[in-house]
Amino acid sequence: MPAIHVCSLAKIASVVDKTGASHLVTLITEGTEVPRPAVIAPERHLFLAMHDITEAMEGMVLPSQRHVEDYLDFVEAWERDSPMVVHCFAGISRSTAAAFIGACALNPKMDEEDLALQIREASPTATPNARLVEIGDALLGRQGRMSRAVKRIGRGDFAYEGVPFALHIGPRED
Repeated sequence: MPAIHVCSLAKIASVVDKTGASHLVTLITEGTEVPRPAVIAPERHLFLAMHDITEAMEGMVLPSQRHVEDYLDFVEAWERDSPMVVHCFAGISRSTAAAFIGACALNPKMDEEDLALQIREASPTATPNARLVEIGDALLGRQGRMSRAVKRIGRGDFAYEGVPFALHIGPRED
């Protein structure tokens, strides 16, 4: 079954290798060196430069609607015949938000709260970036349900690196 795997920058190579992923999404600060595993073709690697913030701060890149639109385009083009890996620096906030948004986009009938609870069960450290979720919620027409679901699971356990996890996505229905 296709899945979106979430991990930190430090675990990209091992997670890609273990899962056989064909697609990679990077949500990280511009200028951070991200070694793309050789098995990931350049056109199957989406790099979204942003900071892990929820409000504008001088000198930092706030996650934007454009970031989420580009991500949704990438996810919706994914054939789902092999896994996708989504990562940020720690694998805690931006990447967990992206996995949540991607799962909601690819499973429009899925209950947002059930999915948020799956994330919490899979990773006690997951703390989806509220700004990314809010933008995804609006773009997907989820009427605030995604944001409320993430708020209900609350902040994850404090950690310097998140616990990797996977969200299983159903096959493509073309």
